[in-house]
Amino acid sequence: MKTAYLGLGGNMGDVQNAMGSALDTIHNHKGVTVSAVSPLYKTPPWGVIDQPWFLNCCVAVETALPPMPLLEICQQAERAGKRQRTQRWGPRTIDIDVLVYEGVEQETDTLTIPHPRMTARAFVMLPLADIAPNLVVAGKPVLNWVDGLDTSELQVAQDSSWWPV
Repeated sequence: MKTAYLGLGGNMGDVQNAMGSALDTIHNHKGVTVSAVSPLYKTPPWGVIDQPWFLNCCVAVETALPPMPLLEICQQAERAGKRQRTQRWGPRTIDIDVLVYEGVEQETDTLTIPHPRMTARAFVMLPLADIAPNLVVAGKPVLNWVDGLDTSELQVAQDSSWWPV
């Protein structure tokens, strides 16, 4: 079993429910167990800023699946949550990214691990610090990355007891 970290976000519809359903799908898949869940954060949009605020969180999973099959499970959960890919960084019901996968660094057209922009995003690093503060990403612990980011607008919307429901 390997540990992987996922980032979840969304800003359309009932995002908390969509995230919970996605985690149910992931957790109930053979070979994957959700082992830690961060609080939900209300966060300003990133990239395309003329849109509603997001809910974001990070989760740790223990998995026997290699990275690509894990990504496929995440994409299945997105499709079940009615994710439509219409605009990069635009509004969405749910988005799930594989952020880090234990012992793997890779760059393909489909999946780059660690996620290439994660260390610049407070909405990723702050919830990740809640569940894995000492995880080393790109040579530094997650907590050190958080220290260099502006987290002033991020608000805890729900503590880590939000899942499982």
